[in-house]
Amino acid sequence: MKLACQEGMTPGNTLQEKLDNLAQYGYEGIEFWGAQFVDTEHNGMRKERVAEVQRLTQNHPVKPSTICAGYRGALLDADRRERERATQDIETLLYAAGEIGAVGVIVVPIFGGPRISDLTPYASAVELETELLCRLLEPLSNVAVKAGSYILLEPLNRYETHYMNRLEQAVSICRRVGSSHLKLMADFFHMNIEERDIPEALREAKEYLAHIHLADSTRLLPGYGHTDFRSGFAVLKEIGYTGYMALECGIPGDPREELPKCARYLRAQMSG
Repeated sequence: MKLACQEGMTPGNTLQEKLDNLAQYGYEGIEFWGAQFVDTEHNGMRKERVAEVQRLTQNHPVKPSTICAGYRGALLDADRRERERATQDIETLLYAAGEIGAVGVIVVPIFGGPRISDLTPYASAVELETELLCRLLEPLSNVAVKAGSYILLEPLNRYETHYMNRLEQAVSICRRVGSSHLKLMADFFHMNIEERDIPEALREAKEYLAHIHLADSTRLLPGYGHTDFRSGFAVLKEIGYTGYMALECGIPGDPREELPKCARYLRAQMSG
């Protein structure tokens, strides 16, 4: 298992400084925000940003782990134009992820409540959303294959979305679509709210698990809440997970002190 941190959490005025700091702090990966790679004016890829990341990480010990969302629109919006906007940006980000050597693109189907009408007794809003999502993910998964990267579905807690709150729900989508390049990511903060048993949820999702987000129960750095990381990490080790685990959380203090301390804490939890 490799520790990573989001670029926006990392001290430094340039990407070079951020990479050097992360290496010094004990991290092996960096997660980028997707909007940096999308040229919204020309609806394409920001090739200069891709080139910068490639150049600076090629011979650096800290490598790109993932691209986190940052696309326009929403896959499950009622407005076709918003769905198409999301699809187009996700395609761009999948190619960007492949270019920089990242695992893939983190995708949240929708935030908040449903935007599609409930057509019960024909079909509920969630049933319609599931049909629509699978239809959209099939061609997107084909793009992921061509790009050499993965779509990483992220379940969120019930306060952030009504749709796909638990790992098993994301697994169900992955199985239905049936693409080798459609996976999921697990976030300890969201799992702490939604999963009855975090280690068991991770074990059951092992076939599709391709990325991890780390945050404590307080949504601060691990070690500033009551989440049991040790038991979760034990299962990840058991199932042979060797991918990245990226910090996505608040930092209660000076990041130059807190990030190295967090890396030490997490490695202690992994070795327990």
